[in-house]
Amino acid sequence: MPDFGYLKYEIKGCWERLALRDWLSRSPKLIIGASVLLVIGVMVYLVCLSLPGKVEQVDNYEKDWFYDLKHQNLFVAKSGQLPPIEAPSGPLANGAPAGVRAYVFTYSDDPNTTDTFIGFLETTDPNVDKSSIGFMDLRVSGAEIYSKGRLIRRTKDTEWVEANSEQGRVILKEAFSKNEAGKVPQYIPPK
Repeated sequence: MPDFGYLKYEIKGCWERLALRDWLSRSPKLIIGASVLLVIGVMVYLVCLSLPGKVEQVDNYEKDWFYDLKHQNLFVAKSGQLPPIEAPSGPLANGAPAGVRAYVFTYSDDPNTTDTFIGFLETTDPNVDKSSIGFMDLRVSGAEIYSKGRLIRRTKDTEWVEANSEQGRVILKEAFSKNEAGKVPQYIPPK
């Protein structure tokens, strides 16, 4: 093993030639200023670390996706309408409007993707007064529990279930579940 004793001697000689110790003892204000700046920098860094993360905010869209129960396809209508609404195909056989809200998602980061899926459909309970239904947008993942009077289902299902029921939570969990690559689905607004 090589002897590095000479390295210790070289470092000591370099330190003495720089006369750093003498310079530091002659400049106490500089040392105090640098120390204060360092402490302030560390404090700012720690405060930034402790701030809450980005709060997920839902964009206000002018249009929303709706699903035509009669022809089983998507259409676009004005945002903010409580379903069911009039669909392009007309009313259902029982005379009720055929348009229900559809939540369309994608796992792609490309905003122009065609790789989309309908996570679930939403309508209001016909037995509940629409004016008493609170509004919470389900484009934000984690909004599984919201007001009564909202019914949801998958496109393949025939029965509507309350969104805050056990079956409703299962449907919402499926819609917001990660794919094989671990990506969370994102809402795709209509164009």
